[in-house]
Amino acid sequence: MSEKCISPSAQMCALILAAAERSVLRKAVFSKPQDTATRRTVLTLRRIKGRVLLQAETFCTDNKALHRNFEINDQACIDALIASHGQVSLLTAAGDCELRVSRAGKATLIGGNKVSLALQSADVPALEIGGNDREKKRILTGEEPFLKLLGVSDAQGRIKDKKQSKFRQINRFLELIADCLPSLCADGTLRICDLCCGKSYLSFAAYHYFCNVLGRKVRMTGVDLKPDVVAYCNEVARALRFDGLEFLCGDIGTYDAGEHVDLVISLHACDTATDLVLSRAMLWEADVILSTPCCHHELNHTINCQALSFVTEHSMLRQKLCDAATDAMRLKLLQANGYEVCALELIDPEETPKNIMLRALRRRDFVRDGEEAKRYAAEYEAAKRFLLG
Repeated sequence: MSEKCISPSAQMCALILAAAERSVLRKAVFSKPQDTATRRTVLTLRRIKGRVLLQAETFCTDNKALHRNFEINDQACIDALIASHGQVSLLTAAGDCELRVSRAGKATLIGGNKVSLALQSADVPALEIGGNDREKKRILTGEEPFLKLLGVSDAQGRIKDKKQSKFRQINRFLELIADCLPSLCADGTLRICDLCCGKSYLSFAAYHYFCNVLGRKVRMTGVDLKPDVVAYCNEVARALRFDGLEFLCGDIGTYDAGEHVDLVISLHACDTATDLVLSRAMLWEADVILSTPCCHHELNHTINCQALSFVTEHSMLRQKLCDAATDAMRLKLLQANGYEVCALELIDPEETPKNIMLRALRRRDFVRDGEEAKRYAAEYEAAKRFLLG
């Protein structure tokens, strides 16, 4: 059968299979689902237990994310995904294309022939495939110069006993960054901000990961209020010859990045400082936000909810409730501003109780004044009224 006789949907399926087989698949995004309980599904290659599989991550309207793994040659699964969505965007190292299905059911493939020809070329390099075997193979080894200068490892690259927890935390953070790569631009200079950066373990780790591991060009800024800490971090950056990394002393609430920011990170910004971090990130429409809050005092001082008084009368339970409620409201506000959100565990809670990571990925299909945005905003305001009286 000639290519002209193949339906656009079948052509898209063949392109996804070919890109997966050659390990050049960046991601396939299935949007406009028939199932109203889901928002979209993202298909990527993952290395799981030594095998390369396709992983489908489905984002649901109830804020849950479902994962399913299947073989890279499983045509039936891909056909089913295509059939149940009105739009499919395929991003590969060989180029991009898009399948659109009209309300009348007419399918159109845009850019498919160009990608098909590129996939037949031997010049397209295979991409690095991320994995889920995190404990078996960490991104960092301890040999990295920045870990030695920051005192995490010794001159021989051995992780110091008192820094084992910090080393695991840094590695875990990089794994979470790696999971977000499909949401970041694949080319050009990455603009990254670390707000309330402190001693900047994460700044140095993220810069090293993008520049030295992935080979990306990065312009990164760490911002903190403490001048001595900022001076120290700039000194370390110069010693490491991290030319694209700078540290500034200033208030994150007034800091202006001056351009679009791809990634905003923040580790343990105290109390309402986390809200300032998220506010700046949303203002810049950052593509990815990774923030680990610290203490949650504000709501603990202002909560006024008779329905929850049986909890709030106990100080320890009151604090735990306020911790969870504060982060939940932050996620709801991020949703109202166009982000897919979730709360993740950064590290074992036995190592630090401040182990919740708020992850937000900017939605390209979000309509800022649409019905969905209004619903999330209304839910946020309703939560505030419920908690504050």
